[in-house]
Amino acid sequence: MTIASFLSRRRRALLIGTATVLLHVLAIDFVGARIGRSPLHVPAPADDPLTIVALLHAPAPVAAPAAPPQPKPAPKPAQKPAQVRPRPAPKAVPPPPAPLPEATAGVDAGTVDGAEAPADPAAAPVQASAAEMAPAVELAASGTPPEPPVAQAAPAEPVKPALKASLPPSAELNFDVARTDRDGGTWSGVSSIAWKQAGGAYTLSMEASVSVLVARVNLVLLTSEGTLGPGGIIPRTTTEKRRGKSQTATHFGGPDGKITFSASERSYPMVAGAQDKASFLMQLAAIGRADSAQFASGVELFVGEEKDANPFGFVLVGQEDIDTRMGRMATWHLARPPRPGAYNSRLDIWLAPAHNWYPVQIRNTESNGSVTTQTIRKIHLTD
Repeated sequence: MTIASFLSRRRRALLIGTATVLLHVLAIDFVGARIGRSPLHVPAPADDPLTIVALLHAPAPVAAPAAPPQPKPAPKPAQKPAQVRPRPAPKAVPPPPAPLPEATAGVDAGTVDGAEAPADPAAAPVQASAAEMAPAVELAASGTPPEPPVAQAAPAEPVKPALKASLPPSAELNFDVARTDRDGGTWSGVSSIAWKQAGGAYTLSMEASVSVLVARVNLVLLTSEGTLGPGGIIPRTTTEKRRGKSQTATHFGGPDGKITFSASERSYPMVAGAQDKASFLMQLAAIGRADSAQFASGVELFVGEEKDANPFGFVLVGQEDIDTRMGRMATWHLARPPRPGAYNSRLDIWLAPAHNWYPVQIRNTESNGSVTTQTIRKIHLTD
């Protein structure tokens, strides 16, 4: 081996070794750089501070359990309303109108018409008119309960002042009866009114029947008795007996001064001019005899029936001529229209001025369409 070739081989080995060392150094430096840089040191964007906070607190989840006890002091702010305690001071000042329903509920229920206060204040009415709240205000101010509303009962509606009356003479009136049912069926029969007045007292009876083949079947019998006064008829007792039903009685006045019924527990004060189902016909005749002009503005009579009492309001329809068995008669036509909640039928009455204002035609139109008409056939004076 020559020196030149030996040096050539040594130079080559040195170069290769040097290159190898440099490559190892570069590799170690590269790997060391990669290993030394932790992901936690990667800079976050300056405008995203939330990411930095998350990275800083992520390693400390252990602090989370200690956090729940910390919020407990948070309810302390809820005590702030306690700082508004000076508000009860205005209680010394009269409360505004809005809280009045609550004040009423706080009063002893037995002091206001015996009504019970609602168990739940929220159930009490929130809105009330001034008229409704007035009793509560008066009670709170004076401690004296207002007059009970029951005192306003009396008759359903105020009755007009007593009218002038001139009673017709005693007589017996006979009528033809014609009825048309709602299904078109027709019936015929007879009815009568026996009126007698003398010595400041009166008796009255009304009877109606229908003809069935060759027989006559009684349908209803009304009786009335009482006294007479400046205002006309003052009934005391009336009875009613209908076919297939028990007899009922209605009493007027008496020791208690009320109108009472055997067929119901209702009662009403005995008002001036009150009548029964039979007497009101002759009372209308007495009003016409005294002064027919009284019909111009209408006439209202408080009438007791078999179970109840209601105002009968009559209006003047006009003056009409009607045909009867006694010939053509000039009459004054009065009508009692249906009254919702009291009676549903219409009652028409024709009074004859030339015959002491007796009723010479009576027609009842029921709500179902059935019509019953009684037309005079004979008038017999019994005085």
